[in-house]
Amino acid sequence: MDIVYHLQDVTKEYDGRCILNVKELDIYRAEIFGLVGPSGVGKSTLLRLLNFLEPPTTGCIRFLGAAFDPGQPVPLALRRRVTTVFQRPVLLNQTVAANVAFGLRLRGQRDSGAQIQDALAQVRLEGLSRRQARTLSGGELQRVALARAMVLRPDVLLLDEPTANLDPYNVGLIEDIARMINQELGTTLVMVTHNIFQARRLAHRVGFLLNCDLVEVADAERFFNQPSDPRTAAFVRGEMVY
Repeated sequence: MDIVYHLQDVTKEYDGRCILNVKELDIYRAEIFGLVGPSGVGKSTLLRLLNFLEPPTTGCIRFLGAAFDPGQPVPLALRRRVTTVFQRPVLLNQTVAANVAFGLRLRGQRDSGAQIQDALAQVRLEGLSRRQARTLSGGELQRVALARAMVLRPDVLLLDEPTANLDPYNVGLIEDIARMINQELGTTLVMVTHNIFQARRLAHRVGFLLNCDLVEVADAERFFNQPSDPRTAAFVRGEMVY
């Protein structure tokens, strides 16, 4: 399969403290890659590196065939091929439609009403385009954020706890949308989640982070049924490993 990201000897430190240590990691085109582990082990930090929001301390990140060392600028055209939906998305104090169009306008692209409506239909919000964002529920806010990302047609969509604190109905909706984005649009998804059941439902492969180290990466069936590392096995069983 085509490799979208290749990470080699990547670390991230803050004030001399190691936050993330990835010896090697490949993420493939059109897969859903799940990232699990306890809080504070570097999962969100890894997403920030993958979105080029900050550089690694050491190591090399190769993205779509181009290699970038620490401090080396990533061209804007490449960075725009990656989009993140955060756990608590920030929306403009405007209409739903204006929020979905925001990324297009920021990039100088002309948006069309049909384009916005299509994105809203994909997240099942086609009837709310004129609603003010401040009036939406938590699940609706998250789906607007997904529509805002989808309309940009990124190669990679990074999801940071996309269903945290949502009710089961909205969890199911967002998981369905994630599958659709992956299967119908061919988008590569990297999803951080505390919910190992969600990772099992959605991910093709899963990585386990513990104490800043990437302990294990395997296809989902093997990860959950036959993990190779005892720490992964303990985590999957719900035992405390930190």
